[in-house]
Amino acid sequence: MPVGSSAPIEPKRPYAKKSRPTSNKNVMVKHDTNKTNNTVKWVLATTLIVASVIAISFVGGTFHPNTYTIEKLEEEFHKKELTQVKSLGLTEPEFEYNSKQEFLIATEKCVEYLNYTTDRYKRVPTSIIIAMAGIESAWGTSRFATEGNALFGVRTWDLQNVPHMKARGNPDASWGVKKYSTKCQSVQDMIDILNRHPAYKEFRIEREKQLDAGKWNYRELMVRMSAWSTNPDYAEIILQAIVDNKLP
Repeated sequence: MPVGSSAPIEPKRPYAKKSRPTSNKNVMVKHDTNKTNNTVKWVLATTLIVASVIAISFVGGTFHPNTYTIEKLEEEFHKKELTQVKSLGLTEPEFEYNSKQEFLIATEKCVEYLNYTTDRYKRVPTSIIIAMAGIESAWGTSRFATEGNALFGVRTWDLQNVPHMKARGNPDASWGVKKYSTKCQSVQDMIDILNRHPAYKEFRIEREKQLDAGKWNYRELMVRMSAWSTNPDYAEIILQAIVDNKLP
């Protein structure tokens, strides 16, 4: 009988003799007992099957975890990591230097600090950031770097609302180079641009692939950042700076 349907109505038998009450009771008890036994058996069998499936899944997931399981565990771990870091109240490191080597160290410390508070899938390789900051700011000695804490020459056209500096050779330009309160904030802005601007969509796709693979390929990332500079050799210049300065 389908679940939810009414019990079938037996046709009346006008000439049938009435059964004795005791006989009806015996038949009903026997019928209910059989039905109960069948139900119990069905429940036990179903429970056993479900338990077996759960056990197999648990063992398989424990000793042979799939990629999705690993990614979810890493994601949850990183969320807890970010929460713990923020709760510690870590502050931005000082960005002080008097030489090229000190500039390299200061930039690396800044990136390490930012990585602690940045989702792993939104991080930019430290070596690329250091090399770009060095090339763009003449290793921290340019006017934009010393006066405006600008390490990457990021431009703005919102001259009314965004603090900026004008290029000495182009004071009447409709754009200016953004100024920052600290040099580390300049690094943060550079990372944010790569993470949100449509021009770097291919960079973000390639970065995700490399993060999943667990290994950086700087060249494949740099060729997808061509929008950063009008110089067609920009990627090679940054890659060479990474090699020359023995960046990891």
